[in-house]
Amino acid sequence: MKFSYAMLPDYPVAESLASIKLADELGFHAVYAADEPWHKDLWLLFAAAAASTSQIRMGPSVSAVTLREPSLIAQAAATLDELTGGRAEVVLGSGNFGVLAQYKIDWARTKPLTRVKEAVAVVRTLLDEGTITRDGEFYSYDGLFTFARPVQERLPVKIGAMRGPKSFEAAGELSDGVHHALSYSRGAYEYAVEHFRAGAERAGKDWRSLDIGAWVVFAVGPDSAAAKESARSMVGLYASAMPPEQLERNGVDPADMAPIIEAIGAGDLAKGIELTTPEITEKLSLSGTPEEVRAKIERDIAPTGVNHMICAITDPGLVKSFTGRDLTGVPDVDGQLRLIHEHLMPAFA
Repeated sequence: MKFSYAMLPDYPVAESLASIKLADELGFHAVYAADEPWHKDLWLLFAAAAASTSQIRMGPSVSAVTLREPSLIAQAAATLDELTGGRAEVVLGSGNFGVLAQYKIDWARTKPLTRVKEAVAVVRTLLDEGTITRDGEFYSYDGLFTFARPVQERLPVKIGAMRGPKSFEAAGELSDGVHHALSYSRGAYEYAVEHFRAGAERAGKDWRSLDIGAWVVFAVGPDSAAAKESARSMVGLYASAMPPEQLERNGVDPADMAPIIEAIGAGDLAKGIELTTPEITEKLSLSGTPEEVRAKIERDIAPTGVNHMICAITDPGLVKSFTGRDLTGVPDVDGQLRLIHEHLMPAFA
């Protein structure tokens, strides 16, 4: 089981660079960030981190092909790969529903899965061949070329999938792996892996050799209640991106989430947090003491075939930035990275 750090690059840049360097020193597999205008630019941040790191992989999880043209994703990834000496990868998705709404884009009209599948082919072709000619439904090129070339023989291109089943099957069939965000139950991961495996086997691949990542809202600390309270502050913000089917697979009635999502959509974060019950927090986050978190991974996630934990660490600084709440008793990002290194990595080595 690999462990990675999923960051929201909203901290001061110097702090983010220091955390990436620490994650590298602690042996984390990768650091990922969302490629969204809500946050600082991940490509610039990771380029700055390249020289002070030696092992950790870097890239977007996810980059929204609705907003960023896939040939430009390939160009950026290849450049980052050269800067890092072969440590870049990309995870492609259709985009955060909330971000798309602010662009006045109706995600349902974008044919999201078809668009992502075509984007994977574009990025793969440009990375492998450096040139592309195609007439697609969304992306067409006539001899487009780039001098941005990756160092790796095959820079990984993966798909971020949430709804399913076709998105999980497409990830298995067409890409190097799947990052499944915001699920926490055994049933949800069994569903995801079952369809991912079907897609991989259809393409003649060994599904177990591919990256199967669980991207989770994460908070860990010696004080279980404090860690869970940290996660509770962010659960509603993340859950607003979850389709009803996924909520149900995680044991949450979409009707119970509706008032939380409505409050957050109206900008009333305090009300959204107030409405997020401890029960919902437990179902929609991975939080608590290291022992509690390890037990949940052992019970609900690892047995399904997931081989990669991607921890979207929630700490007092992030909670303060997003909600204005002051929290105590839970470690900062660096403290949680150390706890993962000390207590979780050895347990799943």
